[in-house]
Order: sequence, then C-alpha cells, then structure tokens
Amino acid sequence: MTNNILIEDQYKRTSLFEKENVNYLVRVLKRFNTVPKINNINIITSTSQPTVFKIVPNKSIIIGTSFLNEPVLALVYLRYGIEWQLWYKALNEEKEDTVLCDLAALEVTKIFYKLLPKDDKVKLEPLDYFLLNLIKSEAPLNTDSLTNYEALQQFHGLNKTNTIFKESWKPIIENLAKPTEYLLMDGGDLRLNIDEIQLLNKYGCRPFPRPEAFTFASSTATSVSNFAFDKTDKARSILIKNSLKNGFENSTIEFSELLKNNLKKTFNLSDKCEIIFSPSGTDSSLQIAAITQITSNKEITHVLVASDETGSGVPAALKGCHFENTTALNFPIKKGDRIEGFRDVDLIEIPFKNENGDLKSAAQMDKEVYAAISETNKLGRHVVLHTMDQSKLGYQSPSAEMIESLDNLEDLSMQIIVDGSQLRLDPKDIQNYLSKGYIVTITGSKYFTGPPYSGALILPQCVSKLIHSVKNSLPKGLTQYYNNSDWPTSWFCSTNLSEGFNYGSYMRWNAAIVEMDRYYKTPVLYRNMGIEMFCNFVEDSIKEASFLEPIYGDETNNNSYASKEFGIRSIRTIFPFFIKQNDNVLSVDNVKKLYILLNSDLSSHFIDAPLEIIRLAGQKCHIGQAVNVKYSNNIQSAILRISLGARVISESWVNRDISIFFRNIETQMNQITVIIKKMELILNTPELLNQKSN
Repeated sequence: MTNNILIEDQYKRTSLFEKENVNYLVRVLKRFNTVPKINNINIITSTSQPTVFKIVPNKSIIIGTSFLNEPVLALVYLRYGIEWQLWYKALNEEKEDTVLCDLAALEVTKIFYKLLPKDDKVKLEPLDYFLLNLIKSEAPLNTDSLTNYEALQQFHGLNKTNTIFKESWKPIIENLAKPTEYLLMDGGDLRLNIDEIQLLNKYGCRPFPRPEAFTFASSTATSVSNFAFDKTDKARSILIKNSLKNGFENSTIEFSELLKNNLKKTFNLSDKCEIIFSPSGTDSSLQIAAITQITSNKEITHVLVASDETGSGVPAALKGCHFENTTALNFPIKKGDRIEGFRDVDLIEIPFKNENGDLKSAAQMDKEVYAAISETNKLGRHVVLHTMDQSKLGYQSPSAEMIESLDNLEDLSMQIIVDGSQLRLDPKDIQNYLSKGYIVTITGSKYFTGPPYSGALILPQCVSKLIHSVKNSLPKGLTQYYNNSDWPTSWFCSTNLSEGFNYGSYMRWNAAIVEMDRYYKTPVLYRNMGIEMFCNFVEDSIKEASFLEPIYGDETNNNSYASKEFGIRSIRTIFPFFIKQNDNVLSVDNVKKLYILLNSDLSSHFIDAPLEIIRLAGQKCHIGQAVNVKYSNNIQSAILRISLGARVISESWVNRDISIFFRNIETQMNQITVIIKKMELILNTPELLNQKSN
C-alpha cells in the first residue's frame, strides 16, 4: 500500500519548520489518519509549481508546497483529492461518470470541513481558494447545480462525457458520500454530536481515533481505535464500489447480513437465532417492549432489575414512551409522550441500592425480584423479567438459583431478558442464556470499545419462531425509530416500518466486530492472565490512593477461583470509586468537573511548574463518566470508574510475542498510575475545581 505522508519529500528546511509552527503542523497532520488509505495512490509535493493541485486519476495527487504554509488548507484539499480517487476507483469500467466523483468528493469534503475544530476554521477564514469557497457554500448539491462545478474538471483534466446524474446514484451519495467519522456518529441521537473546540461528544470521546488520550472508559464509551477506524473506512470503500456495481439496496442488505453473521461467528451462535441491530441500548429496550406487545394478549408487567444502573431512558422505553426529543431516524418527538400503537403496561423497578444509598445484598435483591414476579403472576399478567449481567458499576442480579425457583410458580407467563449491554461475557455465557430461551441485549460499545450507540438484541430460536408466526404489526409509531431493514426480513410484523437503512448503526457495529475479532485472536491463556494482571493492579492502585475510596469489596480474587474455568464474569473489570478532598467526599458537581479536567490538557495552568508536572497536567485521561451515588450519612456524591476494555488485551498482543504482550500490559498499568496522579494533582490545585464550568 502506498499512501505517502504529506511532507515526506520536504527535506529542505523552510520557515514552515520554525518552532512556533511545528506543533501546529503536527496537530493538523494527526487528523490525516481520518483520510481514506487507497492502494497505489501517491501524494507528491511539487516545489516547481508551488500553487498546483492536480489529481492524476488512479495514480497520484500532486500538491504544491505553498499549501504547506496553510496546513489546514492542504488537509482539506487532500481530503477532496483522495475521496475523488476513491470514487474513481469504484467506477470500474464506467470511467466517463467522473461527475459522480466530483459531486461525491465535494459532498464529503463539505462535511469534513464542518467537523474541523473552530481554531482551524478561523485560520481558513481569510483564505480565498476555489475549493474552499465551494465547500463553505450552503448551496445544495444536485443535478441542477452541476454547471457550477466546471472548475472542478481542472483538478483532474478529464472531460465529463456524461453530465447526467443517474437516479441510481442518489441513495449512494445520500448514504455513503460522508466521511467515516461522520457515519460513526450518524443514525443515533444528539448525544453523538461533537463540540467544535475539543471535538468530543457527551461521552468525552470522538468518532475518530484519539491515540493521545489514556483511555479506560469502556464502562461508558470510548473513541474508536485506529485499527477499527481503518477497517471501517475500508468497509465504506468496498460498499461504494459494490453499490455502484450491484445496486445500493442489494449491497446494503448484503452488508447488514454479513455483520450479523460475523457477530454469530464471533460468539459461535446458532444460525437459527436472530439479531436485531439498534441505534442504542435504550432502543433495544423499546424493541423488547414492542415485541412483547405483539406476542402477548395478556396485560404486561416489566420487572426491571437494577433500574438505578440501566440507561436513563429505559423505563420510558419499556412503557412505550419517547425517551428523547429526537429519534435515531431524526424525527422530532416529545420526550415522555406515548408512542402511537403502544398500550398501557406496568413497570416495577427494583434498584440495586436502598433509599440510603447502600448496596442491597444479593439475597435481598433475589427476595424483591421473586416477590414482584409472584404477585404479578397472581394477577394473571405476562411478566417480562429484565435481569442484569454486569451493570455500569459491575453488579449482577438476580441469582441463577432464584430464577430456577420461579419454575415452582403455577401458570407463570414470563419472558426473561438478560441485560448484557456491557458485554463482559464469554461466548459460552451468551450461548447458555439463549439455550434457556432468554433474549440477550448487547452493545459493541462498552467492553469491546466500539463507537458509542451500537445496540443489538439476540433472540433465541424459540422466540424468533413465535414472532415469525405472529400476524400483528409492530406499533405504528416505530416508523419514526426503525427501518424495516433493521429487523429480520422473514418477519411479517415489521413490514410496516420505514424504508431505508441506518448506515451509522452498521458502521459502528462494523468497528465493534473488528475489535471483537482481534480480541479473540489473543490466545485464551494469555488473554485471561492479562485480564487478571491488569485488574489486580487497578484494584490495588485505587485502594492505595488515600484520596480514592472504592465502592467494591475484595471479591475479585474470591470470584476468580470460585470456578475451575476462568471467565470474564468471574472477575471484577469495572472499578468505581468516590473521590475525597481533605477527607471530604466531593460533591456531584466537583466530580463531574474532575472528570472533564482529567480528559483535558491542563498544562497551561502549570507553566512555571517542573517539566514532570507540566507533562502530567497535559496528559488527557478518559475514564468512565460520573454516576450519582449516595455516600454514607446520606451525602449525595458521584463516582468515577476505571475499567478494563478489550483493547487492553488486543492491542498488547503484537507479533504473537508473549514477552511483548505482558510488557504492553505493564505499559497500560503505568497509564493507570498516571491517571491517579493527575487526579491527585487536580485535587491539590483547588482553583481548578473552583473555576466556573463552561
């Protein structure tokens, strides 16, 4: 593969390399990792023609050295040129359709420009360049506006023999003429949008790689890895080529089915089970609510275990209500209103903690769950029991023994749902649940560190067979939430849903499956040893920090040896803790401030400090976001979390070298030490927490 770096041939030192320019140039070039990598396309800089920008179809992109003096401008032009080459390669034999390349590359570059940081856009404001002016324009790209793009022909020098915009191109442009980083935050909701300064979303991460941050936030969300981003970017290129060759709809359905089959292979699942992708874990809960409505004629009661540690929108979704003000398909709705077609249901919430904020015992949880189901059963209602296998704080409930005891209840009508959204499960765990007829909800965005908002339901054969036989349609209001293509094609119930495809969901799942694949390529012995090694270190590090107070016990080692066969469920991998300052627990607001400060470069606050402190302050550290939890004596506070993610293992297994593997794990353990030291630095600098939030 040839994909030369922008300044590779610039051996002569120029004013560009003056000290004040170097850091800025490096920062801009880091964004170059979001530009597609295309085989055999060279990027050549020209000193003889410093203002040239030329696309040599299927061969190279020539860019004049004067662009390097405006690196953001160079980045924008190169993004256009490489995208043009990508579409040109995808045309196969239809090389006269270069107008498609012009339009697609322009559309992508317009979005790419919008995703630039505000500081970079400011540097572009005074510049007057044809392409730059065109991408800033709000004029729509359509057939009528083709005549406005004549000057684009000069970039590649090809005469466009075909100026007709083919109807078959429309869905391809609409869905795939978007940068991969944009697709990774599309088809979810507003929480995926990034700010224009740090380019971070609500979860503190980006839809493109962020290798400069130390990241242990898998209990919440993680920026996509370089590895998964490149693989997903390649998937987009293949989809463009296949769509032009075989038609958009056929290629998209084929891609969706491939993802589902790959997920089944990853967990060694039966072909007869069904997978339904959803934009988020909360959307999965809404899907469960809808399925229950059409498969049971009885009155319905949802028993939601761990209601204080599920997504905030889950209770509303189970009641068939809107849980945000915009759906994943971008329909405006009103949060809290009933979704059309849903009937009344009851919801019993059973939280992990009591009114004083104390964690209930496993026996107490079992007792409450059993009582709720027993009483509901006496009323002749259909019970949907939502169990929790790994909550955001690492808890599980109810016990397998309690669930088995439910068999003693007469005429019990019940469907069990396992909330495995953290996906801190081994394949055998999922297989076991499905064999019992349970529905399992998963996400690819927690343990496996795929981009946020990749949810899925895994339905066992018995449930799928029941739904397949139903002649009822899903509630009408779900046309605002899901496309027909999201659901199994053989089901009658979903035929009334919207036409179209959620490419954002597909791309996020593609990235997650890529992470799963490389995680399971690590030999199981080393994988498990690496997990224990890392988790033991995190546990000890938190306990040794006098300003941190863990809210978990010493169950890690006890659980590890409780079974002869080690599994991810038998060891704690999420480590929540309170933060103290002068022996007082931090307020909720200050915990949230500390979380943001950890994830930011604070070096400007320590200009006169020793270099070691400046470097510590400048290191960005992303961990699990704040969760409100009561401290003892009824004091309201919040906890943060450091979590094991699959990448700790997969990114350590390099070149099948065992010694390097454990050394790489130790490197990430050192990052944990840095994170805790930076927390201490923030706590010892009171003005940081006292400053007003932006």
